[in-house]
Amino acid sequence: MHALETLVSFPKVTLGAFPTPLEALARLTAELNGPHVWVKRDDAVGPAMGGNKTRKLEYLFGQARAERAQVVATFGGLQSNFARQMVAGARGLGLEAHCFYFARRPMQLEGNLLLARLMGAHLHFVPFGGGDDGSLTIERATQMVRLLAAVTPGCLGRRAVFMPVGGHTAVGALGYVSAAAELAGQLSAAGVEQATVVLAAGSGGTLAGLMAGFFLLGSRHQLLGIDVGKLWRGFPASIAALASDVCRLLGRPHKFEPADVPMIERTYVGAGYARTTPASLAAIHRLAELEGLLLDPVYTAKAMAGLLDLASKGRWNRKEHVVFLHTGGTPALWAYKNSLLAA
Repeated sequence: MHALETLVSFPKVTLGAFPTPLEALARLTAELNGPHVWVKRDDAVGPAMGGNKTRKLEYLFGQARAERAQVVATFGGLQSNFARQMVAGARGLGLEAHCFYFARRPMQLEGNLLLARLMGAHLHFVPFGGGDDGSLTIERATQMVRLLAAVTPGCLGRRAVFMPVGGHTAVGALGYVSAAAELAGQLSAAGVEQATVVLAAGSGGTLAGLMAGFFLLGSRHQLLGIDVGKLWRGFPASIAALASDVCRLLGRPHKFEPADVPMIERTYVGAGYARTTPASLAAIHRLAELEGLLLDPVYTAKAMAGLLDLASKGRWNRKEHVVFLHTGGTPALWAYKNSLLAA
């Protein structure tokens, strides 16, 4: 059995309708004078205003249901799309949801925080002074919050399943192994034999899943992750390890090295995670006005800013194809309204 065929053996729930659209951005392509730019609309799938985490959560909730979970918990940044979508999935399955944030409670709950609260999530703000400055690995941060969640009222003594930041597990990344096959099929149908897929890298699970998926497919398509946070120590090593774990889980062991991770770190981050840059704000306005495509301030705007900068510097020629993976995050726009209106 082919490694990708073993995906059907993993439990999952249905949270979205696939495939998501692959659309040509003709006006942006013309303005750039090449390359041919496409957008993979993973922002258009799943509950609570959608996003790419839908793919991961289908497998993560499948695992949680198999473990007869009563409670699910995760952690992330204040505008975590994963937390918002995890809460939505949990409520639809009748599970209690807890979200932990390494920050002080804001004066007002806006964007993803507001939606999570509306859906009945228990929000826990733990401003211990770490987690957004690159001083922790993902694995260490996960270990800390897992221990904290285990003793939190509501989780203590119940069948609780902890989902790491962004769904950063081999099971969660299976969703993007499937997505790699889906996208490869769509590109083939469009007559595109080779493309570069550009995406935001926040926790790295999406990039790891695509790395494993394209490897298992023997695909000619390339990947380019744009670091949006300057969040994690040893980030490429973490992504490489996760991609390796995915291949092992699917019965086709392969060891990825940190140097194999196709990512640009720090260049487009600016002051840090969830902090806008002039280029990211300009990308939001440009895509909205040119294509009617809404980016979010935390993830996709920085990834698109990177794509636009690289295109302006001749990274790709006029005949090449670039696919922008839109991972969602629209609710965060309302939390950044002042910055957006001032730009």
